[in-house]
Amino acid sequence: MASTFEVLAEPRRREILDLLRDGERLVGDLVERLALAQPTVSKHLKVLRGAGLVEVRQDAQRRWYRLCPEPLAEVDAWLAPYRRMWTHSLDALERHLDTMPDDIEETR
Repeated sequence: MASTFEVLAEPRRREILDLLRDGERLVGDLVERLALAQPTVSKHLKVLRGAGLVEVRQDAQRRWYRLCPEPLAEVDAWLAPYRRMWTHSLDALERHLDTMPDDIEETR
């Protein structure tokens, strides 16, 4: 089975997750919004389901897909040290910019 990172590497799968952020969607809605063929969207959904990133709920002939945030929490935890690194770097840049004159003309 592909890792969460491998699954998320595909841009269309990330688009599907973006669409599911606001709630459940029918397959047909995803097909329409992505402007892809239904079999293509279904293949992406199968991969996302296999990685545990989405769940499906069947309602008669309709299939509703929804986001499963747990695997994304694992990705977020992995990214946390990198986020701290960037936050530290950006804080240092802000401190440096605060020490600079506001107007370049003041330095002449």
